[in-house]
Amino acid sequence: MRMDSNAPIGVFDSGIGGLTVAREIMRNLPMEKIVYFGDTARLPYGSKSQETVLRYSRQIVRFLQNQGVKAIVVACNTASALALDTLEKEIDIPIIGVVKPGAKVAARETTGKKVGVIATEATIRSHLYRKLIQEIDPEISVEGKACPLFVPLVEEGWRKDPITEMVARRYLKELQDKEIDTLILGCTHYPLLRNMIGSIMGESVRLVNPAYETSLALKQLLQEKNLLNQGHREEEFPYRFYVSDAAEKFTSFANSILPYDVQMTRQINLEEY
Repeated sequence: MRMDSNAPIGVFDSGIGGLTVAREIMRNLPMEKIVYFGDTARLPYGSKSQETVLRYSRQIVRFLQNQGVKAIVVACNTASALALDTLEKEIDIPIIGVVKPGAKVAARETTGKKVGVIATEATIRSHLYRKLIQEIDPEISVEGKACPLFVPLVEEGWRKDPITEMVARRYLKELQDKEIDTLILGCTHYPLLRNMIGSIMGESVRLVNPAYETSLALKQLLQEKNLLNQGHREEEFPYRFYVSDAAEKFTSFANSILPYDVQMTRQINLEEY
């Protein structure tokens, strides 16, 4: 089936964290249109089973296909870790996740072969970052640390709060003791804490933001498939936002981090898909 290069890109996440991926796509692929879906009614995915995450992801993919997208970005580390391999086999449009691009860059950037990953419990349990990094270089040691409180703190708007810093210091202490030289921000909310994490870890530790790396991987994928939007975006609203719950809260958060003014977020019932 021939895809239209003028069609939008579908981006989905368990909630609002994936907006950091959408933001990088807006910056690095300014001609592309985006349909974003945040599963705000059922977040977080990080504490759910693989079966559940796969079921949710399938429903979202069906919704995005109904919106006529030409490619899908799984902007959620948990869904990338637990559902992407299965989804790839089930659909006939290009789909990428956020884990592989981040793993690749970490393997390339590490100077002392000591990589740390902070992520949700499900992503850490899946050991996917470790597996992918050690496929590239088996000598790299990968230390994972689940940081479940980061997501609610970011969503509460406490990105620069002393409480968040206290929590971050406690989580990161373990990785500091292991003397890692590269740290993957393995959950899409975490780039929003980048400055704080960077100042705690110090200048000698390189931070990898999978959201940025994913936008570059997406660009390459679209080029390979001849799907880059070459024309002009005629639409007044090139970005469409959908959620499964709490549309107003989503809109105000989106407006606090995106370079684009989100006028409206529509709420839809995923059970129909």
